[in-house]
Amino acid sequence: MSEFPTAPDVLDPEVEVLPLPDVAERLGVPFTRVHQMLRDGLLLAVRRDGVALVPAEFLTDEENIVKGLPGTVTVLRDGGFSHGEIMRWLFTEDDTLPGRPITALRENRGREVRRRAQAMAF
Repeated sequence: MSEFPTAPDVLDPEVEVLPLPDVAERLGVPFTRVHQMLRDGLLLAVRRDGVALVPAEFLTDEENIVKGLPGTVTVLRDGGFSHGEIMRWLFTEDDTLPGRPITALRENRGREVRRRAQAMAF
């Protein structure tokens, strides 16, 4: 199986993270599909103590990936941001939103998040 990208652990220790088998279970997909989602940029993971972990806030209660997350990640990656920089940005407070970009995505305010991502990336 080919390797998938991970970011360094730039998250606050209070951010809930899930091991990949738990992500697969919550999404109702095979474990290998989670690896593919990470390779495709649908999800991002950090590596903590050698273990790949996905922030729980990337998943909805309805067992889906948060709407707008993959598009936002793509915009930032295309703009030259590393996985660590993307992860840090998603979880950093932004007074102009207000709140963190990941929170805004979860609240269906993806248009504002992508607008900021595009402005930062280009």
